[in-house]
Amino acid sequence: MQRLLKRFRRETSPVREFLRTEAASGVLLGVATILALVMANSPLAGAYRSFLDTPVIVGIGAIVIDKPLLLWINDGLMAIFFLIVGLEIKREIKYGELSSVKSATLPLACAAGGAMVPALIYLAFNPSSPAARGWAIPMATDIAFAVGVLALLGTRVPSWAKLLLLATAVVDDLIAVIVIALFYTSELKTEALLLATGAVGILIILNSLNVRNLWPYLLVGGGLWVAVLKSGIHATLAGVVLGFLIPAMAKKQRALTDNEAALLQQIGSRTDEETNLQKEHRQQRLERLEDLVVESGSPLHRLEHKLHPVVAFLVIPIFAFANAGLTLDVQTLTSALAAPISLGIIVGLFLGKQLGVFTVAYLAIRLGLTPLRPDRDTLIWIYGLSLLAGIGFTMSLFIGGLAFDDPGRFEQAKIGILAGSLLSGVSGFLLLRTRSPRAPETSAD
Repeated sequence: MQRLLKRFRRETSPVREFLRTEAASGVLLGVATILALVMANSPLAGAYRSFLDTPVIVGIGAIVIDKPLLLWINDGLMAIFFLIVGLEIKREIKYGELSSVKSATLPLACAAGGAMVPALIYLAFNPSSPAARGWAIPMATDIAFAVGVLALLGTRVPSWAKLLLLATAVVDDLIAVIVIALFYTSELKTEALLLATGAVGILIILNSLNVRNLWPYLLVGGGLWVAVLKSGIHATLAGVVLGFLIPAMAKKQRALTDNEAALLQQIGSRTDEETNLQKEHRQQRLERLEDLVVESGSPLHRLEHKLHPVVAFLVIPIFAFANAGLTLDVQTLTSALAAPISLGIIVGLFLGKQLGVFTVAYLAIRLGLTPLRPDRDTLIWIYGLSLLAGIGFTMSLFIGGLAFDDPGRFEQAKIGILAGSLLSGVSGFLLLRTRSPRAPETSAD
């Protein structure tokens, strides 16, 4: 039975579900981006802008939040995205690729190199304010788009490459969160900051008391979001804090029922000669048992399991639709592509990510700090992943909106983000499609 349980956990790994969801989300994200570009360059452009500028007012008593719809999307919906980011970072630290020094070394190094070099390249193009405020834009990696490109390569992708890209992107998100908190915070308001501190204290108490019900955390988290929004710190950071304070330990494992044990026996009895129909039925049984396990899992896993599809298929596409719309006439493109802001982002994402990620990864492998071997196949995959890391779409757009209040500069940043991400994604796909080995599982996992 233990052998079968291990097989079940391996086949229904949360990482596999995460990658499947992210790949599908990447497709939807692309559709939302194209739709935004079409709307912004059609007779519907005025309606598109007016829709995003629609004022939305929500208030209770003296607490009133009056923002246009665009900011509700960027400050409100994206708080849910950042909640998932917090949950993913905590899960990786406790159970995943960041849970030990040996497994965390390579993604930590890749993320650090992939953040530092693009930022320095951007500052080389934009050494003075106000353009210099965009230095963090090319630091980010978009997990959904990057995993979506990997999905196009099918079964040729080795498992270690998927995990490395995922873990690197998670660390990348952590770096972005720290950067936003330290460098993109406006003037602080003491009263609201004290309320936010009190909400964090309540969340810590709930965690220390091992409260398993998610509703108290979510209710306090809602209050935390309002307090952080009013404090001057960017409101989305409330999501990250809440994610870190959701308990990650599962309650005592319950015994399997007779039906579940029988189902597990059926799953374990697969053979190499099974038909496609049999494989499909086995996968359905696996998914059913996975649901049963998730329902009795930790609050962190339960919340992530419920929210991840919402973020992947609703929050991120809506964010892309609201922020990716820009005018693509010849004059605008010509002037933007010659602007230091756009050039700094394009070169930072495309060249900076390559230099930062691949150089650091190569040194780590050569020094024996990882279980990967410095053979040709491994290095091709590492270089391909360093190209895909240059897809910085979602987080780059988000940071760009924080960096630039001026619409003209933000438009230049958008063009740079789209061009740099497209160049990185296409180059990475073509390299791995034409040069990567068809039997890649030769390197150490």
